[in-house]
Amino acid sequence: MPEATFGFRDVAAEEKPRLVRGVFDSVASRYDLMNDLMSAGVHRLWKDAVAARLNPQPGEVILDVAGGTGDMARRFSKMARAAQLRRGGDDAQVYVIDYNAEMIAAGRAKGGEPEMAWSVGDAQRLPVPDKFADAYVISFGIRNVTDVQAALVEARRVLKPGGRFLCLEFSRPPTELLRKAYDAYSFKVIPAIGEVVTKDRASYQYLVESIRRFPDQKTFAGMMTTAGFTRVTYTNFTGGVAALHQGWAI
Repeated sequence: MPEATFGFRDVAAEEKPRLVRGVFDSVASRYDLMNDLMSAGVHRLWKDAVAARLNPQPGEVILDVAGGTGDMARRFSKMARAAQLRRGGDDAQVYVIDYNAEMIAAGRAKGGEPEMAWSVGDAQRLPVPDKFADAYVISFGIRNVTDVQAALVEARRVLKPGGRFLCLEFSRPPTELLRKAYDAYSFKVIPAIGEVVTKDRASYQYLVESIRRFPDQKTFAGMMTTAGFTRVTYTNFTGGVAALHQGWAI
């Protein structure tokens, strides 16, 4: 029976979606607050850097996969509209797709932008046709899918030739000193914050463990190449605590 990772546990592949859904059902209403508390607000700087690298343009179709409460999609929409006001062009289309309906509901409750549309969907089987999008962005979501390689192949399928793939994900600090400090913070502080703020220590324990099980920067870059992306690069943020992976569809 095929297996998948769920934190430090190996589970049957068909079980992981249900388990992950339970985690995000639990944390959805306070997900953005928890991100601020866990990262001291630094995740906002990382997301701004990703949006600047994407540089959304008028008329582009952008998929924000595992888009959750729409943090990234709002950035993309506002940036594309600002460019449109400067030099004209069609409206951008920004699709927020997330596997978890509770996360989508939390995002809708926060409000959106005119360019945004919301949908529940699986990163391994996106509800869009081939060669549909100019850009695909997934932020802190790909480690939660059952089959990461399958999600990368699916991302390649939905991108137009020359389309951009950007993945922001927690990653691996390159030095042992940084790794030890990060591990100490992650395993001692983050679950404790989760217990206080959301009364759910277990979900945040899973999130920390899932980061440790995710491939390091070079391994993930190799997986992107295997999926058919070219000009694959990565940029470390905050000493490798997170990394932006980028590639182009061919």
